[in-house]
Amino acid sequence: MRANASFLEAVSVAAGSIRGNKLRSFLTLLGIILATTTLIAVMSVIEGMNRYIAEHITDDLGADSFQIRRMVMIGQWDPKKWLEMQRRNPEMSQEEFQFVKAKAALSREIGMESYRGAPVQFGGERIERVTIQGASPNMGVIAGLEAAGGRFIVDVEDQRRMYVAFIGNDIKTKLYPNVDPVGKLLDIQGRRFEIVGVAKAKGSVFGESLDNFVVIPIETFFKIYGSRRGISYRALAAGHSQLKQAQDEIRMLLRAYRHVPPNQDDNFGIFTADSVVETWEKMTSAIAATAVAVVSVFMVVGGVVIMNIMLAVVTERTHEIGIRKSVGARRADILQQFLVESSLMAGTGGLLGVVLAWGVAAVVRATTPVPMALPASAVFVGVTLSAAVGLFFGIYPAQRAAKLDPIVALRAE
Repeated sequence: MRANASFLEAVSVAAGSIRGNKLRSFLTLLGIILATTTLIAVMSVIEGMNRYIAEHITDDLGADSFQIRRMVMIGQWDPKKWLEMQRRNPEMSQEEFQFVKAKAALSREIGMESYRGAPVQFGGERIERVTIQGASPNMGVIAGLEAAGGRFIVDVEDQRRMYVAFIGNDIKTKLYPNVDPVGKLLDIQGRRFEIVGVAKAKGSVFGESLDNFVVIPIETFFKIYGSRRGISYRALAAGHSQLKQAQDEIRMLLRAYRHVPPNQDDNFGIFTADSVVETWEKMTSAIAATAVAVVSVFMVVGGVVIMNIMLAVVTERTHEIGIRKSVGARRADILQQFLVESSLMAGTGGLLGVVLAWGVAAVVRATTPVPMALPASAVFVGVTLSAAVGLFFGIYPAQRAAKLDPIVALRAE
């Protein structure tokens, strides 16, 4: 009971000291405030980017789907490895796709796609850079391309190599702002396509639009651009629990089709949304660790400032310490009082840093495309780290105060 009363008294005295010297306390805590703000702001950006990437990558690739490409490099860029893959990995082909599609049993759907950049226009309006995607008719299901109007491409249009198109929301907004584009014509490099559907808006990733695309039948794409380069496959597993098994099955089929020996690496690449998100989070974890290390240096500088101020406070209150000891205060009580004061001071700086970081996050979210999310863990780390710094750097001044001789202290003015 006495210990609780003593602690509460120490907190009350510490709070009164901070309130009584607002300017000095603020200047003392400026380093801690800025360090905490920086730490939480960096962690907020990283958390926001992690959530943003996870959401958009999952939306784009699909939670149960995966892609098979000629070359895949996720993580740290390695030019030598990339050149080696260009030399070793053959182009994917229609014959190979048909073999895999016929043999795979753990995938609900397997589709084929290829990409090309080209300008499109309608009437007098023109968009210079548009992603033209040749896709098999089941790609709408595999990639989750939902129609806001009209429909996706169907089998008969692909088989007959018809000139039909499924457009992204950007194309509708820019070329057909006041009319329903379904049934209208779209010019792609001098060829006229009939629009059969418009995709639901997907938004953007770091300012890059995900709606600036036109999908045409894959056989029509091959007719126009050829099928020798740039083909990739996309598969949809029978269920999320079978995602890994579906990937392994297609990996085995491709290795068998290409006669890859057991002791050699794959000469193709497979990746999922989970693998991209996992690699991204590893990268951001390294950035977060670096940020914590750098901010810790500023925390130490702030701690040294707190220690210097606390030493000055001990000198100022030497007479008070003498009075308290003369009326029965123990060394532990004096030690506790100054440790609580230094910790409370630093913790207050941490809280001010949290508030400032929250304000920065709100401004950034409102004025820029940079995603920010203030995680509870960042608040906990910021406040706890600042309080720990105050506690650590308050030990020496507190011990110095506790060791004062009461008679000598009472003589001080």
